[in-house]
Amino acid sequence: MIKIPLLCLITALSLYAVQWREYETALTEQKISKKPIMLDIVRTGCHYCSDMEKKVFDDKEMSQWIEERFIPVKLNKDYETLPLGIEVMFTPTFYFVDTKGKILKRVPGSWNIQDFKDLTEMIK
Repeated sequence: MIKIPLLCLITALSLYAVQWREYETALTEQKISKKPIMLDIVRTGCHYCSDMEKKVFDDKEMSQWIEERFIPVKLNKDYETLPLGIEVMFTPTFYFVDTKGKILKRVPGSWNIQDFKDLTEMIK
């Protein structure tokens, strides 16, 4: 009996979280939407990556804000090849990529909702 309510809770929470895409899927979506891709580069066991996920990307309003502006992609540098020759020294690091594969902006570090909005709101 516990499994069904827990599953409902997990499903309900995921409706508010950022819906991460695979990189190849994002490239296809970008051809239609023309929105920049937001790459969130993380690593296994990264405390700051987990904090951003919980405090920023799981927030309903923030996830909607991100989805309106960007195509979000999460890549784990421990086991995924990073595109565009990207090399990351620490995580999380965010890259915003235009339709031509040009990096528009790099944002290293973990941020709260308002700071992340401030750092990224002008990216188009």
